[in-house]
Amino acid sequence: MALSAFSHAQPKGATGVLVLADGTVIWGKGFGATGSAVGEVCFNTAMTGYQEVMTDPSYDSQIVTFTFPHIGNVGANEEDHESRGLGAVGCIVRQEVTPQSNFRAQQEFVEWMTAHGKIGLSGVDTRALTRRIRLNGAPNAVIAHSPRGEFDLKALKKQAAEWSGLEGLDLVPSVTRGVLEDWRGGHWQLGFGYHEAGHERPHVVAIDYGAKDNIFRNLVKAGAKVTVVPARSTLEEILRLEPDGVFLSNGPGDPAATGEYAVPVIKGLLERDIPLFGICLGHQMLGLAAGAKTAKMFQGHRGANHPVQRVGSSWGESEGLVEITSMNHGFAVDADTLPDSVEQTHVSLFDGTNCGISIKGKKAFGVQYHPEASPGPQDSFYLFEKFVGMLG
Repeated sequence: MALSAFSHAQPKGATGVLVLADGTVIWGKGFGATGSAVGEVCFNTAMTGYQEVMTDPSYDSQIVTFTFPHIGNVGANEEDHESRGLGAVGCIVRQEVTPQSNFRAQQEFVEWMTAHGKIGLSGVDTRALTRRIRLNGAPNAVIAHSPRGEFDLKALKKQAAEWSGLEGLDLVPSVTRGVLEDWRGGHWQLGFGYHEAGHERPHVVAIDYGAKDNIFRNLVKAGAKVTVVPARSTLEEILRLEPDGVFLSNGPGDPAATGEYAVPVIKGLLERDIPLFGICLGHQMLGLAAGAKTAKMFQGHRGANHPVQRVGSSWGESEGLVEITSMNHGFAVDADTLPDSVEQTHVSLFDGTNCGISIKGKKAFGVQYHPEASPGPQDSFYLFEKFVGMLG
Protein backbone atom coordinates (compact mmCIF):
# COMPACT_ATOMS: atom_id res chain seq x y z
CA MET A 1 0.00 0.00 0.00
CA ALA A 2 1.88 3.05 -1.23
CA LEU A 3 1.58 6.31 -3.07
CA SER A 4 -0.81 6.07 -6.04
CA ALA A 5 -0.97 9.30 -8.02
CA PHE A 6 -2.58 7.96 -11.19
CA SER A 7 -4.95 5.20 -10.13
CA HIS A 8 -7.81 5.23 -7.65
CA ALA A 9 -7.94 1.43 -7.59
CA GLN A 10 -8.39 0.32 -3.98
CA PRO A 11 -5.96 -2.40 -2.85
CA LYS A 12 -7.43 -5.43 -1.14
CA GLY A 13 -7.67 -4.92 2.63
CA ALA A 14 -7.40 -1.12 2.48
CA THR A 15 -9.52 0.35 5.29
CA GLY A 16 -8.03 3.85 5.25
CA VAL A 17 -7.23 6.49 2.68
CA LEU A 18 -5.65 9.92 2.33
CA VAL A 19 -7.03 12.02 -0.52
CA LEU A 20 -5.06 15.14 -1.43
CA ALA A 21 -6.67 18.26 -2.87
CA ASP A 22 -5.05 17.58 -6.26
CA GLY A 23 -6.77 14.20 -6.45
CA THR A 24 -3.84 12.02 -5.36
CA VAL A 25 -5.05 8.95 -3.47
CA ILE A 26 -2.92 7.17 -0.86
CA TRP A 27 -4.27 3.89 0.52
CA GLY A 28 -3.48 2.17 3.80
CA LYS A 29 -4.98 0.52 6.85
CA GLY A 30 -7.12 2.74 9.00
CA PHE A 31 -7.01 2.76 12.80
CA GLY A 32 -8.40 4.87 15.60
CA ALA A 33 -11.63 6.79 15.02
CA THR A 34 -13.78 6.13 11.96
CA GLY A 35 -15.12 8.72 9.54
CA SER A 36 -13.17 11.48 7.83
CA ALA A 37 -11.31 14.69 8.74
CA VAL A 38 -9.88 17.50 6.64
CA GLY A 39 -6.60 19.27 7.30
CA GLU A 40 -3.13 20.21 6.10
CA VAL A 41 -0.68 17.30 5.76
CA CYS A 42 2.67 17.98 7.44
CA PHE A 43 5.53 15.81 8.69
CA ASN A 44 7.29 15.54 12.04
CA THR A 45 10.82 14.10 12.33
CA ALA A 46 10.86 13.41 16.10
CA MET A 47 11.66 9.85 17.18
CA THR A 48 9.76 10.14 20.46
CA GLY A 49 6.78 11.98 21.90
CA TYR A 50 4.01 11.03 19.47
CA GLN A 51 1.34 11.46 22.15
CA GLU A 52 2.64 14.93 22.99
CA VAL A 53 2.57 15.78 19.27
CA MET A 54 -0.97 14.51 18.80
CA THR A 55 -2.26 16.57 21.75
CA ASP A 56 -0.41 19.79 20.88
CA PRO A 57 -3.15 22.34 20.01
CA SER A 58 -0.78 23.93 17.48
CA TYR A 59 -1.55 20.92 15.26
CA ASP A 60 -5.26 21.72 15.09
CA SER A 61 -6.58 21.07 11.54
CA GLN A 62 -3.40 19.20 10.60
CA ILE A 63 -2.64 15.59 9.71
CA VAL A 64 0.80 14.57 10.97
CA THR A 65 3.04 12.26 8.96
CA PHE A 66 5.53 10.65 11.35
CA THR A 67 8.87 10.01 9.62
CA PHE A 68 9.92 7.65 12.42
CA PRO A 69 8.39 4.28 11.43
CA HIS A 70 7.58 2.78 14.85
CA ILE A 71 4.72 4.78 16.34
CA GLY A 72 2.59 3.40 19.16
CA ASN A 73 5.02 1.03 20.82
CA VAL A 74 5.02 2.93 24.14
CA GLY A 75 1.23 3.16 24.27
CA ALA A 76 -0.45 6.18 25.81
CA ASN A 77 -1.03 7.54 29.32
CA GLU A 78 -2.80 10.42 31.03
CA GLU A 79 0.38 12.20 32.17
CA ASP A 80 1.77 12.88 28.69
CA HIS A 81 -1.15 14.92 27.35
CA GLU A 82 -0.20 18.44 26.26
CA SER A 83 -3.85 19.53 26.24
CA ARG A 84 -7.35 18.21 26.83
CA GLY A 85 -7.25 15.83 23.86
CA LEU A 86 -7.01 18.67 21.33
CA GLY A 87 -4.40 18.74 18.59
CA ALA A 88 -3.93 16.95 15.29
CA VAL A 89 -7.01 15.49 13.59
CA GLY A 90 -5.08 12.45 12.39
CA CYS A 91 -1.72 10.80 11.76
CA ILE A 92 0.01 8.75 9.09
CA VAL A 93 2.55 6.05 9.93
CA ARG A 94 4.69 3.52 8.06
CA GLN A 95 4.33 0.39 10.17
CA GLU A 96 1.10 -1.01 11.53
CA VAL A 97 0.73 0.03 15.17
CA THR A 98 2.06 -2.72 17.46
CA PRO A 99 0.93 -3.53 21.02
CA GLN A 100 2.46 -1.26 23.65
CA SER A 101 5.52 -2.32 25.60
CA ASN A 102 6.18 0.34 28.23
CA PHE A 103 5.75 0.36 32.01
CA ARG A 104 4.02 3.78 31.96
CA ALA A 105 1.42 2.80 29.36
CA GLN A 106 -2.21 2.90 30.46
CA GLN A 107 -3.77 2.36 27.05
CA GLU A 108 -2.93 1.09 23.58
CA PHE A 109 -2.27 3.89 21.10
CA VAL A 110 -5.01 2.61 18.77
CA GLU A 111 -7.53 2.70 21.63
CA TRP A 112 -6.35 6.17 22.62
CA MET A 113 -6.79 7.45 19.05
CA THR A 114 -10.31 6.04 18.99
CA ALA A 115 -11.23 7.56 22.35
CA HIS A 116 -10.00 11.00 21.26
CA GLY A 117 -11.66 11.00 17.84
CA LYS A 118 -8.42 10.95 15.84
CA ILE A 119 -8.00 9.01 12.60
CA GLY A 120 -4.86 7.00 11.83
CA LEU A 121 -3.52 5.56 8.59
CA SER A 122 -0.75 2.92 8.55
CA GLY A 123 1.05 1.07 5.77
CA VAL A 124 1.93 4.29 3.92
CA ASP A 125 5.28 5.02 2.27
CA THR A 126 5.95 7.94 4.61
CA ARG A 127 9.33 8.67 3.00
CA ALA A 128 7.65 9.25 -0.37
CA LEU A 129 4.93 11.39 1.22
CA THR A 130 7.48 13.45 3.16
CA ARG A 131 9.54 13.96 0.01
CA ARG A 132 6.42 15.14 -1.78
CA ILE A 133 5.76 17.71 0.98
CA ARG A 134 9.37 18.91 0.89
CA LEU A 135 9.22 19.40 -2.89
CA ASN A 136 5.67 20.68 -3.34
CA GLY A 137 4.69 22.14 0.04
CA ALA A 138 2.16 20.99 2.62
CA PRO A 139 -1.05 19.91 0.82
CA ASN A 140 -4.65 20.06 1.99
CA ALA A 141 -6.20 16.61 2.28
CA VAL A 142 -8.87 14.40 3.83
CA ILE A 143 -7.97 11.36 5.91
CA ALA A 144 -10.66 8.70 6.23
CA HIS A 145 -11.14 5.35 7.99
CA SER A 146 -13.84 2.77 7.28
CA PRO A 147 -13.48 -0.73 8.79
CA ARG A 148 -15.47 -2.06 5.82
CA GLY A 149 -13.33 -0.20 3.31
CA GLU A 150 -16.18 1.84 1.90
CA PHE A 151 -15.17 5.30 0.59
CA ASP A 152 -16.72 7.90 -1.66
CA LEU A 153 -13.52 9.14 -3.30
CA LYS A 154 -15.31 11.79 -5.33
CA ALA A 155 -16.79 13.35 -2.19
CA LEU A 156 -13.48 13.12 -0.31
CA LYS A 157 -11.62 14.79 -3.16
CA LYS A 158 -14.22 17.57 -3.25
CA GLN A 159 -13.94 18.08 0.50
CA ALA A 160 -10.14 18.36 0.28
CA ALA A 161 -10.21 20.70 -2.71
CA GLU A 162 -12.77 23.04 -1.15
CA TRP A 163 -11.09 23.41 2.25
CA SER A 164 -9.66 26.90 2.66
CA GLY A 165 -6.34 25.85 4.18
CA LEU A 166 -4.58 27.44 7.16
CA GLU A 167 -3.63 30.78 5.61
CA GLY A 168 -5.97 33.48 6.90
CA LEU A 169 -7.58 31.05 9.36
CA ASP A 170 -8.00 31.89 13.06
CA LEU A 171 -8.16 28.52 14.83
CA VAL A 172 -7.52 29.82 18.35
CA PRO A 173 -11.21 30.06 19.43
CA SER A 174 -11.56 26.28 19.14
CA VAL A 175 -8.54 25.46 21.33
CA THR A 176 -8.30 28.20 23.98
CA ARG A 177 -9.62 27.79 27.51
CA GLY A 178 -13.06 29.21 28.12
CA VAL A 179 -12.41 30.58 31.60
CA LEU A 180 -9.57 31.80 33.82
CA GLU A 181 -7.60 29.01 35.51
CA ASP A 182 -5.08 29.09 38.35
CA TRP A 183 -2.44 26.66 37.13
CA ARG A 184 -1.62 24.02 39.73
CA GLY A 185 0.71 21.46 38.14
CA GLY A 186 4.45 21.84 38.58
CA HIS A 187 7.33 19.83 37.18
CA TRP A 188 6.91 16.09 36.58
CA GLN A 189 8.85 13.40 38.45
CA LEU A 190 8.72 9.69 37.72
CA GLY A 191 6.51 7.95 40.24
CA PHE A 192 5.29 11.23 41.74
CA GLY A 193 3.54 12.96 38.83
CA TYR A 194 3.22 16.77 38.83
CA HIS A 195 3.91 18.50 42.13
CA GLU A 196 2.34 21.82 43.11
CA ALA A 197 4.48 24.86 43.82
CA GLY A 198 4.07 27.52 46.49
CA HIS A 199 2.18 30.74 45.85
CA GLU A 200 4.71 33.34 47.05
CA ARG A 201 6.22 33.71 43.60
CA PRO A 202 6.27 36.23 40.73
CA HIS A 203 2.87 36.20 39.06
CA VAL A 204 2.73 35.33 35.36
CA VAL A 205 -0.53 35.71 33.45
CA ALA A 206 -0.41 33.31 30.50
CA ILE A 207 -2.66 34.05 27.52
CA ASP A 208 -3.84 30.71 26.12
CA TYR A 209 -3.90 30.75 22.31
CA GLY A 210 -3.76 26.94 22.30
CA ALA A 211 -1.02 26.32 24.82
CA LYS A 212 0.90 23.16 25.61
CA ASP A 213 0.53 22.38 29.30
CA ASN A 214 4.24 21.73 29.68
CA ILE A 215 4.87 25.44 29.10
CA PHE A 216 3.01 26.25 32.31
CA ARG A 217 4.88 23.49 34.15
CA ASN A 218 8.21 24.96 33.05
CA LEU A 219 7.17 28.45 34.13
CA VAL A 220 6.42 26.97 37.56
CA LYS A 221 9.74 25.11 37.56
CA ALA A 222 11.52 28.39 36.78
CA GLY A 223 9.91 29.99 39.84
CA ALA A 224 6.63 31.57 38.75
CA LYS A 225 3.01 31.40 39.86
CA VAL A 226 0.81 31.05 36.75
CA THR A 227 -2.72 32.19 35.95
CA VAL A 228 -4.04 31.10 32.54
CA VAL A 229 -6.59 33.29 30.76
CA PRO A 230 -8.61 32.83 27.52
CA ALA A 231 -7.25 34.17 24.23
CA ARG A 232 -9.82 36.96 23.95
CA SER A 233 -9.15 38.38 27.41
CA THR A 234 -9.08 42.17 27.27
CA LEU A 235 -6.18 44.35 28.36
CA GLU A 236 -8.25 45.55 31.32
CA GLU A 237 -9.01 41.98 32.43
CA ILE A 238 -5.31 41.07 32.30
CA LEU A 239 -4.17 44.20 34.16
CA ARG A 240 -6.80 43.54 36.82
CA LEU A 241 -4.89 40.34 37.71
CA GLU A 242 -1.81 42.47 38.55
CA PRO A 243 0.72 40.42 36.57
CA ASP A 244 4.45 40.73 37.10
CA GLY A 245 4.79 39.44 33.55
CA VAL A 246 2.63 38.11 30.71
CA PHE A 247 3.28 34.98 28.67
CA LEU A 248 2.03 34.62 25.07
CA SER A 249 1.44 30.97 24.22
CA ASN A 250 1.76 28.82 21.15
CA GLY A 251 -1.31 27.92 19.11
CA PRO A 252 -2.65 26.98 15.67
CA GLY A 253 -3.59 28.88 12.54
CA ASP A 254 -2.47 32.10 10.91
CA PRO A 255 -0.95 34.62 13.38
CA ALA A 256 -2.18 37.55 11.29
CA ALA A 257 -5.77 36.34 11.69
CA THR A 258 -5.48 35.79 15.45
CA GLY A 259 -3.63 39.10 15.70
CA GLU A 260 -6.78 41.00 14.76
CA TYR A 261 -7.82 40.82 18.43
CA ALA A 262 -4.57 39.72 20.13
CA VAL A 263 -2.14 42.34 18.82
CA PRO A 264 -3.94 45.40 20.31
CA VAL A 265 -3.74 43.73 23.75
CA ILE A 266 -0.03 42.97 23.29
CA LYS A 267 0.62 46.56 22.19
CA GLY A 268 -1.09 47.78 25.36
CA LEU A 269 1.14 45.54 27.48
CA LEU A 270 4.25 46.82 25.67
CA GLU A 271 3.19 50.44 26.27
CA ARG A 272 2.98 49.69 30.01
CA ASP A 273 6.45 48.06 30.05
CA ILE A 274 5.09 44.76 31.37
CA PRO A 275 7.62 41.94 30.76
CA LEU A 276 6.54 39.65 27.90
CA PHE A 277 7.67 36.23 26.69
CA GLY A 278 6.19 34.57 23.60
CA ILE A 279 6.58 31.08 22.18
CA CYS A 280 5.69 30.06 18.60
CA LEU A 281 2.35 31.77 17.79
CA GLY A 282 2.93 34.08 20.77
CA HIS A 283 6.35 34.97 19.34
CA GLN A 284 4.81 35.70 15.95
CA MET A 285 2.14 37.96 17.43
CA LEU A 286 4.75 39.79 19.51
CA GLY A 287 6.52 40.44 16.21
CA LEU A 288 3.29 41.73 14.68
CA ALA A 289 2.71 43.99 17.68
CA ALA A 290 6.22 45.42 17.25
CA GLY A 291 5.61 46.22 13.58
CA ALA A 292 6.90 43.15 11.72
CA LYS A 293 4.97 40.86 9.38
CA THR A 294 4.45 37.09 9.29
CA ALA A 295 4.28 34.72 6.32
CA LYS A 296 3.18 31.16 5.53
CA MET A 297 6.14 28.80 5.14
CA PHE A 298 6.54 26.38 2.25
CA GLN A 299 6.69 23.23 4.39
CA GLY A 300 7.16 24.46 7.95
CA HIS A 301 9.44 23.18 10.70
CA ARG A 302 8.32 20.24 12.81
CA GLY A 303 10.61 17.93 14.76
CA ALA A 304 12.92 17.58 17.75
CA ASN A 305 16.30 18.13 16.09
CA HIS A 306 16.31 21.65 14.66
CA PRO A 307 19.54 23.66 15.12
CA VAL A 308 19.05 27.32 16.06
CA GLN A 309 21.88 29.84 16.48
CA ARG A 310 22.00 32.80 18.84
CA VAL A 311 22.74 36.04 16.99
CA GLY A 312 22.79 39.72 17.88
CA SER A 313 24.77 41.77 20.37
CA SER A 314 22.57 40.96 23.37
CA TRP A 315 24.13 37.53 23.89
CA GLY A 316 27.69 38.67 24.61
CA GLU A 317 30.07 35.73 24.83
CA SER A 318 27.32 33.23 24.04
CA GLU A 319 26.62 34.82 20.64
CA GLY A 320 26.98 32.11 17.99
CA LEU A 321 26.04 29.30 20.36
CA VAL A 322 23.82 26.68 18.72
CA GLU A 323 20.80 25.14 20.46
CA ILE A 324 19.16 21.90 19.35
CA THR A 325 15.45 22.63 19.54
CA SER A 326 11.96 21.25 19.05
CA MET A 327 9.76 23.04 16.53
CA ASN A 328 6.20 23.00 15.28
CA HIS A 329 5.22 25.90 13.05
CA GLY A 330 4.01 26.59 9.53
CA PHE A 331 4.22 30.40 9.76
CA ALA A 332 7.21 32.59 10.62
CA VAL A 333 8.14 36.18 11.37
CA ASP A 334 9.59 37.75 8.21
CA ALA A 335 13.03 38.95 9.31
CA ASP A 336 13.18 41.43 6.44
CA THR A 337 10.24 43.32 7.96
CA LEU A 338 11.67 43.72 11.47
CA PRO A 339 11.72 47.42 12.43
CA ASP A 340 14.78 49.06 13.98
CA SER A 341 13.16 48.72 17.41
CA VAL A 342 13.39 44.91 17.20
CA GLU A 343 16.57 42.82 17.36
CA GLN A 344 16.73 39.36 15.80
CA THR A 345 18.17 37.02 18.44
CA HIS A 346 17.90 33.52 16.93
CA VAL A 347 17.95 32.06 13.41
CA SER A 348 17.35 28.59 12.00
CA LEU A 349 20.48 26.91 10.66
CA PHE A 350 18.30 24.89 8.30
CA ASP A 351 16.97 27.79 6.23
CA GLY A 352 17.93 31.05 7.97
CA THR A 353 14.38 31.91 9.03
CA ASN A 354 13.74 33.98 12.13
CA CYS A 355 13.57 32.03 15.39
CA GLY A 356 13.81 34.76 18.02
CA ILE A 357 13.33 38.47 18.65
CA SER A 358 13.84 40.98 21.44
CA ILE A 359 12.15 44.38 21.70
CA LYS A 360 14.80 47.06 22.32
CA GLY A 361 14.26 49.04 25.49
CA LYS A 362 11.63 46.58 26.74
CA LYS A 363 11.64 43.40 28.78
CA ALA A 364 9.98 41.56 25.90
CA PHE A 365 11.24 38.67 23.80
CA GLY A 366 10.01 35.64 21.93
CA VAL A 367 11.25 32.45 20.30
CA GLN A 368 9.80 30.48 17.42
CA TYR A 369 10.80 27.09 18.80
CA HIS A 370 9.53 25.19 21.85
CA PRO A 371 11.91 25.37 24.85
CA GLU A 372 9.44 23.35 26.95
CA ALA A 373 9.29 20.35 24.57
CA SER A 374 9.37 17.08 26.47
CA PRO A 375 10.49 14.63 25.40
CA GLY A 376 12.94 16.66 23.38
CA PRO A 377 16.13 18.71 23.73
CA GLN A 378 16.71 20.51 27.02
CA ASP A 379 19.04 23.19 25.61
CA SER A 380 16.54 26.02 25.89
CA PHE A 381 15.10 25.89 29.41
CA TYR A 382 17.22 28.96 30.22
CA LEU A 383 14.57 31.06 28.45
CA PHE A 384 12.04 30.37 31.20
CA GLU A 385 14.63 31.31 33.82
CA LYS A 386 15.48 34.46 31.85
CA PHE A 387 11.81 35.51 31.76
CA VAL A 388 11.08 34.78 35.42
CA GLY A 389 14.33 36.54 36.33
CA MET A 390 12.94 39.73 34.77
CA LEU A 391 9.98 39.75 37.13
CA GLY A 392 11.66 40.43 40.43
